Order: sequence, then C-alpha cells, then structure tokens
Amino acid sequence: MQVKYHGESSPLGLLNNKIYDVLSIEKGWYRIIDETEEDYLYPPECFDVIKPNDGSTPVYD
Repeated sequence: MQVKYHGESSPLGLLNNKIYDVLSIEKGWYRIIDETEEDYLYPPECFDVIKPNDGSTPVYD
C-alpha cells in the first residue's frame, strides 16, 4: 500500500506530497518509515491513498 502525505514537512518526520510505503495498518493507523529512517504510526487522515492495500500490507486490530 502506498500513501501520499499532506501536511507540514519536517526533516525529522514526513515530507509534504512525498509518497510512502505503508508497512502495516495497526488499529487504523499507518506504520511508515519516515525521514529519520525509523518506523512510526501515523493517523490515516494525514494521507491520500495512492495504491490501495492489495492484501500484502498486514492489518492488525
């Protein structure tokens, strides 16, 4: 699954309009590797879905 971030850019977080791969979806939030090269959970309302989940992105409740 791929999403595009829309929000304020931060070199220690996410960059506006950058496309990110979603590693997993956990309790509705997206686990993404950000600009620090670490993975964190982010709320889905900060993203536009570019490539929907085809079943390859794990979903955890």
